Amino acid sequence: MTRPPMEAVIGLEVHAELLTESKIFCACSAAFGADPNTSVCPVCLGLPGVLPVLNERVVDFAILAGLATHCTIAEHSRFARKNYFYPDLPKGYQISMYELPLCVGGHLDVLVDGTTRRIGLTRIHMEEDTGKNVHDGETSLVDFNRSGVPLLEIVSEPDMRTVAEAGAYLRTLRSILQYLEICDGNMEEGSFRCDANVSVRPVGATTFGTKVEIKNMNSFRAVEKAIAYEIARQTDVLAEGGTLAQETRLWDADREETRSMRSKEYAHDYRYFPEPDLLPLVVDPERVAHVRARLPELPGARRERFVREYGLSPYDADVLTQRKDVADYYEAGVAEGAAPKEMANWVMTELLRIVREEKLDRALVIREWPLTPLQLARLAKLVDAGTINRNTAKGLLPRLRRTGQDPEALVAAEGLAQVSDRGALEAAVADAVAKNPKQVAQYRGGKTQVLGFLVGQVMKATGGKANPQLVQELLRAALGG
Repeated sequence: MTRPPMEAVIGLEVHAELLTESKIFCACSAAFGADPNTSVCPVCLGLPGVLPVLNERVVDFAILAGLATHCTIAEHSRFARKNYFYPDLPKGYQISMYELPLCVGGHLDVLVDGTTRRIGLTRIHMEEDTGKNVHDGETSLVDFNRSGVPLLEIVSEPDMRTVAEAGAYLRTLRSILQYLEICDGNMEEGSFRCDANVSVRPVGATTFGTKVEIKNMNSFRAVEKAIAYEIARQTDVLAEGGTLAQETRLWDADREETRSMRSKEYAHDYRYFPEPDLLPLVVDPERVAHVRARLPELPGARRERFVREYGLSPYDADVLTQRKDVADYYEAGVAEGAAPKEMANWVMTELLRIVREEKLDRALVIREWPLTPLQLARLAKLVDAGTINRNTAKGLLPRLRRTGQDPEALVAAEGLAQVSDRGALEAAVADAVAKNPKQVAQYRGGKTQVLGFLVGQVMKATGGKANPQLVQELLRAALGG
């Protein structure tokens, strides 16, 4: 009997560490990278006789995230104790939210292969982070610096059906949090962590299959690989007549497979109850309005504006607006007079290539741009005006960076202006044709790709300064079309 085709059902739970100076319930530093157990106090160590005090900035950050994702902000919400034992949880419980979260509903619109998909959100709530276990051979130590760092837990609806949709959702969510400047989104440092809930079912079915949770993924690529593996594994098990267990599985990056960790917990396993040491949280409409006024232009709206105002393709606009620092740099260059499309090409190809190769991206913020927006804009203008060709411009990039010079001044001082004089180029073309009879014969015999070789000979003879479009035109004329 042939089994019906299967589809995946994917929901994602994201934990985002917030960029506050202090922790959620105490005054300890929330900064990453301190020596182990130096950013701790009796509150975040869970010592007896101490009380938590809610960080007001955390509440505002959570409201910002909720507003940016179209959530309803609850006027009344409440913290809860989530009870479980683990070595990195000093109190034996985690202060979180359960039945009354701060933000409910909402959605994200994500771009997948040129099509917009709407992914629903279940909730966004605040909670404290746990410590971190450090394993060294047979010894395990605990660093409590992270204990009490403020988190947002952002839970999606099970609306995703493909790996591509899950990846687009995560990238869109991280981009929004970065635009809000409330989370740096660094997965390697653990400030943006994702657990995936995956099940499969026959296409057209309305009931859900057996859900498996996947943990231990520290990059977008790992999330996508883990989901793809789990979809294939579950499909194979069912095709062979087996049954699936509801469980938590870990992603093994070395073997690129998931493996069973433990049976899946249910809410009642955590024995949630209202946190007795914190009052219920009341957020009045005036506070929500005050926070709403701080919302920046978000990536989706900025992408649409780039298409509308600058005439960019949706793809180019998406690349440029995924990160606020890149979008800001691009717009600064356009403001200096660069043609929007030309500036986009230089940013997406040359500039971001240098950033990647030289690892100038620190904690997902480009702290050292290879060129200032003004320099790149003026370089792009020189190419657009035909003053220099693109190859000459590329060659100037490292020199401009070392000196901080104005591109136009450097071109003038070194005589790098593009040669567009037809007479001079006709002579160079004639010389190239005379010196390369074999390639000329090949071209006239139909092997038109050798035109590139002949263009290269003319460019070499002119020190790379010839106008390549004019060279091609003159060569075709000299070779008979």
